[in-house]
Amino acid sequence: MTRITRRRWLAIAATSTAAAWLAACGAFRNEYTFSQSQLQSALERKFPFNKRYLELFDIQLANPQLTLDPARNRVNVQFDATVDNKLFFRQALTGRFALDSGLRYDPDTRSVVLQDPEVRQFDVQGLPGQFSRQLNALGGILAEQLLQGYPLYTFRPDQLHIAGANVEPGTITVLPDGINVKVNRP
Repeated sequence: MTRITRRRWLAIAATSTAAAWLAACGAFRNEYTFSQSQLQSALERKFPFNKRYLELFDIQLANPQLTLDPARNRVNVQFDATVDNKLFFRQALTGRFALDSGLRYDPDTRSVVLQDPEVRQFDVQGLPGQFSRQLNALGGILAEQLLQGYPLYTFRPDQLHIAGANVEPGTITVLPDGINVKVNRP
């Protein structure tokens, strides 16, 4: 009787293992689609962003607002900006900072990151006229040097490990209501 029970148990275990393996193979996801609200939530968790530049300017970006530009396959992000420099300004200057950017996958961080961000707006209220050119240059530097490669969405390890194999995202497409990330089969 023990032998029958043991055989039955082994048969059930083998069948279950085979079924799970076949289900995993059949359920391979070849893409992920993230809604705009999922991306917005992921982005909000990464802010405020504080950076000191050239030991002169303290920059803070907060309250990111993400919009999608599927026609150009780019994303747009607007922030509340604060620029402080005790040598030049009596009080911190505030305004809006906006950029648009392409996207790429960074395997080191497992993240969809900003690629080649371009400044679209850097308006600061109360900025003395003699500083506007420098501030616009600072906005370009901020976009190119500090936000290049900034993560928009980070994959969990289990999202990139499917059916016993590691997978890697490929083509990223901006949609009207989210982004689609194709996954390369192992």
